[in-house]
Amino acid sequence: MVLRIVRKQEFAEEIVQDTFLKVWKNIDQFDESRGKFFTWIYNIARNEAIDKKRSKEKKVFEKTKSMDANLYSVESSNYSEIKVEDIGVKKLLEHLDEESRTILDLVYFHGYTHQETADETGTPLGTVKTKIRRGLIKLREVLVK
Repeated sequence: MVLRIVRKQEFAEEIVQDTFLKVWKNIDQFDESRGKFFTWIYNIARNEAIDKKRSKEKKVFEKTKSMDANLYSVESSNYSEIKVEDIGVKKLLEHLDEESRTILDLVYFHGYTHQETADETGTPLGTVKTKIRRGLIKLREVLVK
């Protein structure tokens, strides 16, 4: 039942383990007059599975998985002959200061999140976001000229 809901073996195993831990910790809440023990465990597992399916962790995993699949298919197709370096995008970054160039490189060419970039560079998150915005504005100005 759990596997049917989450459709991913790793998540299903984690949910079953969480279910048994929850049952172990809350066994005193089981009321035999309200139903069978099996039904009680089944409902806990079902609720855990539904929560996991709705969770941000699963959504992020699914987005990443589909992006990885798309990236692989694009890279392996004949249509991906043009690379970022070939169209001069990295050359445009030379118009930026070193810190902005590093931040934009991490975010757009290495796939870092804003938070990961902040952690990697030791820069506050707000500053990272500001540098990205200002960097993109500067690049836009360079391209319009």
